[in-house]
Amino acid sequence: MRMATHLLLLPVLCVMVSSLLQCAESTESTPAPVWPPHQRTYDHRPTSDPYCTAGIIPFCPTGLPPGQVPKVKETDTLFVYAMKAPVWEFRYGSLLKKFDIMHDAIGFHHVESGLNITMEWYELFQLFNCTFPHLRSEGKDSYKLQWCNQGAACLYMGIDEKHWKENGTLVKISQISGDIFNNFITWSLSDNTTYPFYETWTVMAGPGKNTWFNPFDCASWVLRAFDAMHDLGAKFDQSVHLNYTKVVLYSQQPILIGNASSIYNDSKTLETLVDFYNYFQKRTMADIVLHMLEFYNYFQKRTMADIVLHMLEYLAWFELHKKFYIFYNAQYWELDMVQPYFQLTYDEVPLPSKH
Repeated sequence: MRMATHLLLLPVLCVMVSSLLQCAESTESTPAPVWPPHQRTYDHRPTSDPYCTAGIIPFCPTGLPPGQVPKVKETDTLFVYAMKAPVWEFRYGSLLKKFDIMHDAIGFHHVESGLNITMEWYELFQLFNCTFPHLRSEGKDSYKLQWCNQGAACLYMGIDEKHWKENGTLVKISQISGDIFNNFITWSLSDNTTYPFYETWTVMAGPGKNTWFNPFDCASWVLRAFDAMHDLGAKFDQSVHLNYTKVVLYSQQPILIGNASSIYNDSKTLETLVDFYNYFQKRTMADIVLHMLEFYNYFQKRTMADIVLHMLEYLAWFELHKKFYIFYNAQYWELDMVQPYFQLTYDEVPLPSKH
């Protein structure tokens, strides 16, 4: 009788063991997301689609090719500068400084020769192309989401002191040897290949809360470069305090909805993304900047409240839909937005130190 009972229980035990094994296998194949995820690395820079163009201003027009970057003697001395200027200063002057929307770069002064060098990392095909894709029609009611979102370092001779000083920052932060500089250039060439994509957004659970996604922009490159120099032996002036711009979205934990290829096998998800990006293609930050400029030109008659009201007009999506979508590491993520939805921050990040 006991043997019969054991035999009856055997199939049940088999099912339980099988379920546990399947559960373990499933857990291993779909690990829980790590927040924030690391930026995807590459062993070479992907070829850009010919569709992608830089528009009026080409990327790095006076930049030096990798093989022409100057090498200095190991015992030479170079001063290192942190440099900041308002975004689009060439067109809007100091306007975006009023909103702490700043571009970051690094300057080097070679003491022995007197030569100056500027290094900055920015988008190959302009900011909006890195933030939202183009909707390319491929027949009736058929679209391709075309991303033109690569970024890269640009190195060129000279430092435009007026550009950086007039409305921004040009401050010495370190003094390094020629050996550190040469090794840093080697690092920058490798970094340029390893991390070829730009990311505009910071995504957080709320002010001061968990970070879901980090940006990959001019500021994050500068911070990464300072860390690299520090690892190579650079010592930084801790009396210098520097702030950095972030464009922050606030949401619940992001939901993965597909990757760069799988969305074309899911018509509902693709339709949702097309509708979303179509909305923002028509209402980009350029519109906001133009409205700001209009008010700026008539500053005596217009108040900051007027500007804010116009900005809120373009943030209507957040309040109406409470959803946002971002493209990160070649994957699409859905964000369930939480108040305050969106914020521009300008927070201090200390220079690297041994502590």
